[in-house]
Amino acid sequence: MGDSNQKEFRVGMIGYGFMGRAHSQAWRNVNAAFPTPRIHMESIVGRDADAVARAAAQLGWHRSHTDWREVVADPSIDIIDICTPGDSHAEIAIAALEAGKHVIVEKPLANSMEESRAMVAAAQSAAAKGIMSAVNFNYRRVPALMLAKRLIDDGRVGEVLHIRGAYLQDWLSDPNLPMSWRLVKERAGTGVLGDLGAHVVDLMRHLAGKDVEGVTGHLRTFTHQRPDGSGGHGTVTVDDAALATLALTGGAVANLDVTRNAPGRKNELSLSIFGTKGSIMFNLENLNELWMFDREDPAGEQGYRRILVTESAHPYLSAWWPDGHIIGWEHTFTHQFFEFLTSIENGTPASPSFDDGHAVQAVIEAIAASAENGHVLTAPEE
Repeated sequence: MGDSNQKEFRVGMIGYGFMGRAHSQAWRNVNAAFPTPRIHMESIVGRDADAVARAAAQLGWHRSHTDWREVVADPSIDIIDICTPGDSHAEIAIAALEAGKHVIVEKPLANSMEESRAMVAAAQSAAAKGIMSAVNFNYRRVPALMLAKRLIDDGRVGEVLHIRGAYLQDWLSDPNLPMSWRLVKERAGTGVLGDLGAHVVDLMRHLAGKDVEGVTGHLRTFTHQRPDGSGGHGTVTVDDAALATLALTGGAVANLDVTRNAPGRKNELSLSIFGTKGSIMFNLENLNELWMFDREDPAGEQGYRRILVTESAHPYLSAWWPDGHIIGWEHTFTHQFFEFLTSIENGTPASPSFDDGHAVQAVIEAIAASAENGHVLTAPEE
């Protein structure tokens, strides 16, 4: 790797809402934390010209546009960052890859297997020309979960037998909360299943190194009508809660439990990974902590112990503060962009890949189909 400071990557970001703000924070900070090529935040895109211009000024972007095609066609742009709802991911990503741009896209990769399959094909063609692509499953980049992956790969929990994964939020508990694009199937694809369940499925696959062979799923919508902001009501066409049992390769099993109707659970992404030699527990609401149980500890001394993941020996943390100082949710995006830039610079495959996103999409669709048909379904052919 040469002198990264002598290089520059120019970024165009499509979308500027919640995820756009998080991504902007990461693009602003990645150079300050890691030895990456210099980032120039060139263009940001949104449908409302005045609103996107204000966002550009606030978030640190040089120019604003209302047509993403202009940014994709701009020869000065190196990277396209896609933060739009899922219904536009495939069109924008495929166009950007065909234009020779490196692409990172928010999860879930797409709204359907047909779209994700086309995105994988475009990514494979682009990769042959040295063009990188990644899907932003940012929770892989939580230092505590990076440590968990290292411990599992080192055999510290033995063979993984059972995983319990949950992602619980409460922002839809109020039935008077207005409609948004996340509650419309045509825009979001699914509800909580794709929004939160995709993260859980990706982490299960990634941490345990196992694929999903079959599922049984259940979906529920609790609030069917919500205020539409104009005095009327809109119809919610996605799920509020999703439950599933998963059969994993090697004989392992997993439980998935996701909802946006859990009062008091603000952002609880929790994982319990049980193996033949021990267990690991994690909760995003305490993201600097990892809990580990080792069956090989002496009798009478066994118990879960807390690992405070704040030391420079832990993944990514030497880039931030002195040992013992905690980091937060936003750092996961900076870590992911660092990894993506490193892949671009070194010519090595980026991760999580579009193939990973496609595999998660297969599981999401299998859960939805099982819930609709009321029986066990094998995951669709990828």
